Amino acid sequence: MMNFLKRIFSNAPSVKTRHYTVYVQPKMCREVLAVRIDTMNELSRTDDDNGFYVRKIARGTRCPFPVEVEVWFTSGLNVTNKTITDGTESTQEAYEAFIGEG
Repeated sequence: MMNFLKRIFSNAPSVKTRHYTVYVQPKMCREVLAVRIDTMNELSRTDDDNGFYVRKIARGTRCPFPVEVEVWFTSGLNVTNKTITDGTESTQEAYEAFIGEG
């Protein structure tokens, strides 16, 4: 039984943190969104099996336009590429300032 569990968990990513957050601003809106990625549950293996990939669509409460976020990770969960469609990347500071306005 122990060997079975070792085989299952030997392919699991070595997680540094449970969540990875991308801050984005939808096109034509002032709203800043925090897109939170659960690295233990939301990642899929890449086609070449050398890392992980996630795609998320986010929509705020004050803006009708969605933002698409795609992130590629290495097997060690380092970000290798990030694509944001229909918006731009923002910062945690901008997100906190936006939340403070509300």
